[in-house]
Amino acid sequence: MPAAKALETYRRKRDFSKTIEPSGGSAPRRTATPKTLRFVVQKHAARRLHYDFRLELDGVLKSWAVAKGPSLVPGDKRLAVHVEDHPLEYGDFEGVIPQGQYGAGAVIVWDRGHWIAEGDPRKGYAKGHLKFSLRGDKLGGDWNLVRMHPKPGKRGDNWLLIKAAGDAARARSERDILDEKPDSVLSGKPIERVADDPAARKWTRGQRAKPSGVSSGILTPRQRAGEPLASSGVAAHGQETAGNTIVKPLRIRFPKAARTARIGGFVPPCLAASTATPPAGASFVHEVKFDGYRLQVILEKREAIVLTRRGLDWTEKFPFLAKAIAGLPIENAVFDGEAVVEDRHGIADFAALQDALKAGRNETIAFYAFDLLYANGHDMKPLPLLQRKQILEQVISAAPPAGPLRYSEHFASGGEELLHHVCRLGGEGIVSKHTGKPYHSGRTGDWLKSKCANRQEFVVIGYVPSTSTPKAIGSLVLGYYEKGKLLHAGRAGTGYNLQTARDLLAGLEKIRIDKPATEGPLPVEAKRNVRWVAPSLVAEVEFRGWTTANMVRQAAFKALRDDKAASEVVREAAAPNREARAKQPRNVNVRLTHPDRVLWPRAGFTKKALADYYTSIWDLIAPHLVGRPLALLRCPAGVDHGCFFQRHRWQGAAAEILAIEDTEEDEPLLGVANLDGLIALVQASALEIHPWGSNAKALDKPDRLIFDLDPGDNTGWGDLVAAALEVRARLADDKLESFVKTSGGKGLHVVAPVTPRAGWDETKDYCRAIAEAMARDSPDRFIATMAKRERSGRIFVDYLRNGRGSTAVAAYSTRARPEAGVSMPLDWGELDSIGSADRFTLANASRRLNDLRSDPWQAIKTTKQRLPAKRSRAPRRSV
Repeated sequence: MPAAKALETYRRKRDFSKTIEPSGGSAPRRTATPKTLRFVVQKHAARRLHYDFRLELDGVLKSWAVAKGPSLVPGDKRLAVHVEDHPLEYGDFEGVIPQGQYGAGAVIVWDRGHWIAEGDPRKGYAKGHLKFSLRGDKLGGDWNLVRMHPKPGKRGDNWLLIKAAGDAARARSERDILDEKPDSVLSGKPIERVADDPAARKWTRGQRAKPSGVSSGILTPRQRAGEPLASSGVAAHGQETAGNTIVKPLRIRFPKAARTARIGGFVPPCLAASTATPPAGASFVHEVKFDGYRLQVILEKREAIVLTRRGLDWTEKFPFLAKAIAGLPIENAVFDGEAVVEDRHGIADFAALQDALKAGRNETIAFYAFDLLYANGHDMKPLPLLQRKQILEQVISAAPPAGPLRYSEHFASGGEELLHHVCRLGGEGIVSKHTGKPYHSGRTGDWLKSKCANRQEFVVIGYVPSTSTPKAIGSLVLGYYEKGKLLHAGRAGTGYNLQTARDLLAGLEKIRIDKPATEGPLPVEAKRNVRWVAPSLVAEVEFRGWTTANMVRQAAFKALRDDKAASEVVREAAAPNREARAKQPRNVNVRLTHPDRVLWPRAGFTKKALADYYTSIWDLIAPHLVGRPLALLRCPAGVDHGCFFQRHRWQGAAAEILAIEDTEEDEPLLGVANLDGLIALVQASALEIHPWGSNAKALDKPDRLIFDLDPGDNTGWGDLVAAALEVRARLADDKLESFVKTSGGKGLHVVAPVTPRAGWDETKDYCRAIAEAMARDSPDRFIATMAKRERSGRIFVDYLRNGRGSTAVAAYSTRARPEAGVSMPLDWGELDSIGSADRFTLANASRRLNDLRSDPWQAIKTTKQRLPAKRSRAPRRSV
């Protein structure tokens, strides 16, 4: 719709001969890109104080009145009443609307900045679910605007404004942003002063508040956008050309502590020491820990070289990075950062980085700059961290957005919460840095790393050949240095895909030696079947802790590190393990044959890795398996070959696999009673476990309702989240509490426990009524039939899991998919931040579970609630 027509309602409500609000006829024409769409939040003291939330779209400001204002607490649902579109000039409006006019009262610009939509914003707006991120002075991170369906007989266009977990989120116990920062971002005035100011009766566009800045005089990008640079102390340089593009040199204002100096060579990097928990207090800021190659890039005379953490020249490996740095509008500099490849969830993946470099997929590699050691003839190392980072942000902000250069953002508080968030998403950890310290080489304690799981480098001192795959390794033998002595640290028996296992064997064969290079004798078991190698290679390994004999436990290979020297490898501090269940190792009495058999070839996970995973989470998965009939998806040769479903106990099954009698079946069903039974299923290569929705003692009385939300083509994660929330709301209407988990594949499962009194038919009818009501109320969003040809753009609300003998994959079960997905229980407040149903795999599940403060499904075991009486139609409801 043209902006002029969209503003008809806005103009009809106002008399512009009396109100000072902009009429919408004088806005300069501008071409907005997805990264320059503006947002504004105006605090409005009308009849009642409220906040007007506005998003630029199609040449106008789409507007919502939020009575309580935005909340940074994830999951808080703030009612947002959709009102008429406003002109773009309204984003600068600050003043007093006179009495007798529509919306009379004082208005200030409480916050403003840019917003970035996920997907097509027009489609999201039309569909009633906008998912976006904000980049403002006060508000940031990911948000949702979700249209509510009106209740019968009610009118209005009501939406919900919801903050997603992640960046800029706050705990409920933290101070409300509305109270912490109540004043205008333009004038710096509280709304009371604007209301009492006679000058506020005349609109002259608000004036930007003077930034607090830092004593060094460094300008942030926001300050540069709003203020002219003073001439004193500014290094001014002529324009230069980079290719065919005219580059305007940056004008950097250096503090006095930045001494003038000639650019030197390689600077040994500052290294992070390990710590169990992040430091608290204002002396530290916190950054996400990257999983990539630590690099130092030196720019001089418009040419850049790329060096490793040991000073090796890797410019030929990263020519695109050297070119990007050389194109910056700065004469000379030394950058400290990390090259990474991020997955679609924003988590760095070191193996993916190595693959990208081998394949020449440079466009997938990003360089996150987190420190600046030298710039335009000034030695930056003596400066405090925050002053170095402010100049660094200014420099990196001048790079093209589509290029590989990124600025590493930091968080000024909440290190423990940030670590928890990163771990929940399967990340590696965080790095905490002292704000006031200069740049020191080595491990001084100025930088501290907190990890989600135990992960470090080890020296490769030997290997064991695979028992199931010819010409491949089965495990690596590991070591580390302590006071100059090389000590044995155990084995890493999983994490190798087929090609890696073969490449490692070929390389290790070339450096074989006759006896171990470690100090002192080794136990017989440690030497069994081992072929020893010279201690020259370094492997990065993730593991679940150390045994009392100082051996790594449940270790998985991640990658070889050719950027680190074997002589530097020492034992690092262990990551804190918040799992009480993992403190006492469990004894398993089932023997695995061919434990090194790779069941997920692409991901590299073996039978032993699966057994280790289930052993570590037995108390979490047990309530969903024990006492229930189970269906299995078995893949004896791995996920790529001949998988099949197994519903009945087979001849020759291990004694630990129970037989469950069913009067309607000729053969007994199967089940488990303890951890040994579960490991017996692993020995049988059961890669998926699907329990019934009833207990073996009452097969015909289901105790769980299951809704499987299966997205069709052209549906996004936001659509799936909205569907799960709607199922939850409809169940809540009937006083039923529900729980949610990822499927480990494409969808989400919503599960509600019930007292086992009703039969299968009654239970299925109830679930069908909810599914069909959703499809009737929102036929453009949901479908309740299995016809795949009709699912495009819609979500299938599958209620058929609620029939006798039907099953759904168990909470915490793995999936027989190439990436070794895991069906992961979630807290409802996590949904927005997860990003996809296949977010969790065997590769990252342990990081999340290691940091799990409580089981999101803990209450499912104790929730007592009855299936409601049968009804023909669930009430109309949407969120």
